[in-house]
Amino acid sequence: MIWQTSRFRVDLSRPQVMGIVNITPDSFSDGGQHGSASRALAHCEQLLKDGADILDLGGESTRPGATQVPLAEELARVLPVLREAVKLGVPVSVDTYKPRVMQAVLEQGADIVNDIWALRWQDPADPLDARQVVAQHAACGVCLMHMHGEPRTMQISPMDGDVLPPVQDFLQQAAQALRVLGVAGERIVLDPGIGFGKTVAQNFSLLARQAELLACGYPLLAGWSRKSSLGSVASPLPGSAVPEGVHERMAPSVAAALLAVERGAAIVRVHDVRETVQALKVLAAIK
Repeated sequence: MIWQTSRFRVDLSRPQVMGIVNITPDSFSDGGQHGSASRALAHCEQLLKDGADILDLGGESTRPGATQVPLAEELARVLPVLREAVKLGVPVSVDTYKPRVMQAVLEQGADIVNDIWALRWQDPADPLDARQVVAQHAACGVCLMHMHGEPRTMQISPMDGDVLPPVQDFLQQAAQALRVLGVAGERIVLDPGIGFGKTVAQNFSLLARQAELLACGYPLLAGWSRKSSLGSVASPLPGSAVPEGVHERMAPSVAAALLAVERGAAIVRVHDVRETVQALKVLAAIK
């Protein structure tokens, strides 16, 4: 199976590791660590040394409760890093939901649009449509994610009941909306949206039944890295003096990535690239 992107045809016969580059002051895991263009680019280079196949740049945090970043500020964060990252020889994804950002990064050579809103968000003051931006590009890849609600409130009122059928229906419809506009199926990847408007139990239900989402007919991306659901089930033993925090979630994050790949994920989006790559080599060895 191939994922067609702007400059690369990504071979998904081997699981691809997408390394996260947060160019933000407030991301839940590493906000502020890579906030400048130079630090972000250095992080890109380190992730490639660690074995990342794809880089995913983000200029706005979408953690639960996050507020929107102005368009100009997001562009000022992302574009200087993108201009250098596209020279590194691997596909570069940009994590954004704003059509104007998508348009700008694709003009600067980005390979993939990774959108938590699945191309549904539109600026009330701007007629530009995200689906049209992607459809009018010759070859860019796109990742469509399921999100219940929106970042500020999604964990206040999460989904009810069995989440797999509505997630599957949503992703199928989001992909079909692009196909109608002429976007080739090999450009599309789907993401069930772990932690985006779902309870802990619902997130793990999606992992347990993830293979059912393959019926949509598109490759799957899994984004479990350092999510709070992992902390909920892998917290320190009672009485431990060590507080549980996002950086203590590396081991459960790697475990979740392996389980996602075993259940059919073609791409895993992670912070801990080196450890994930090593674990995937072990998985490959037994196959």
